[in-house]
Amino acid sequence: LGNLLGIVVLAWFQKCGHNVVALCGGATARVGDPSGKSAERPVLSEEALATNVDGITDTLGSLLRRAGGEQNVKVLDNMSWYGSMSLLEFLREVGKNARVGVMMAKDSVKTRLEGEGMSYTEFTYQLLQGYDFYMLRREHGVTVQIGGSDQWGNITAGTDLIRRLEVGDAETDDDADGELSARLAHGLTFPLLLKSDGTKFGKSEGGAVWLRKDALSPYDFYQYLYRTADADVVRLLKSLTFVDLDEIDRLAQTLGDNEAQRVLASEVTRFVHGDEGLAEALKVTQAMAPGKKVAGESGVDGDTLRAIVSAGGAPVVDIARSNVVGQPYINVLVEAGLAKSKGEARRLVKGGGARLNEEVVKEEMYMLKDDDIIDDELLMVGSGKKKKVVVNLT
Repeated sequence: LGNLLGIVVLAWFQKCGHNVVALCGGATARVGDPSGKSAERPVLSEEALATNVDGITDTLGSLLRRAGGEQNVKVLDNMSWYGSMSLLEFLREVGKNARVGVMMAKDSVKTRLEGEGMSYTEFTYQLLQGYDFYMLRREHGVTVQIGGSDQWGNITAGTDLIRRLEVGDAETDDDADGELSARLAHGLTFPLLLKSDGTKFGKSEGGAVWLRKDALSPYDFYQYLYRTADADVVRLLKSLTFVDLDEIDRLAQTLGDNEAQRVLASEVTRFVHGDEGLAEALKVTQAMAPGKKVAGESGVDGDTLRAIVSAGGAPVVDIARSNVVGQPYINVLVEAGLAKSKGEARRLVKGGGARLNEEVVKEEMYMLKDDDIIDDELLMVGSGKKKKVVVNLT
């Protein structure tokens, strides 16, 4: 989720009419950026790298297209220019234009050398990212590179390389025609996304908060944002959403009633997962609320039940179809672990605490029918307003 800030910055450029290019590091991922790291990154297999590149490319493309349409978006992979480049070619074209003293002065290098040290591979990373900027400038007309504040050294490696390769090692300002300045490239950084306590935003107790639906459900994504502390929510509304600043100022006056958190969670979830993802997150949120229905009078539906299971919101119990259809509901309550005995299950029904697909069961000997089964394989049984179990028919 911390990476979302850079995508939002690109989206703002896009909304202002600029052409944006998102670069995926299919080649540089094989080296690993030492910026902000105290130790060398682990080496991934070729299969893992390919999977990551495909996933990142799809995510970048979908988010930027959702923000501003298809016309001014490109998603590239730097393997397209490094894949066929030999080491000798790289040294001849890039290495001879690098100055070791300048490379040693980068904060990412100095920090590592003062600690555990760094490999030659990591030391050369800044040259790779610098050449990325040169290629983007030459082939795609990119004039501004943006990144987190920890990328400043890598970005300036690119601006320096562009200056040396395109206009020579000139150190003069008397460029009457403006040719030199017109051919230079520019860097822009933004602060890393941190919480008020100084920890990285986008991490949870369960690990990273992913942008991909197959890695983290829209419900869990929404809930992570909804739990944002009052001390952080206004800053995140300004950083991660396109909400008008006047509206954010209004929301800042409502802290304490979770309205700002609801807007933050809704807007960011919609940007990342689309309207369908937000609808799913809200539906599951409502379904998980004690005693709430999610689909009007008909109770829950299959997509909601699967989303609840995916989000870890309810345990799943496998029960043979023959033990469900045509059998008393109280039997299923016992087999699902919501009642210790049929007598306890009857008392639960009599007291109004037994639920089937979020509907209150009123008959002690209610017989389950095919119509009670959702998508021919699922149903939800409940004890009281909070205890819920999804039954998967086998």
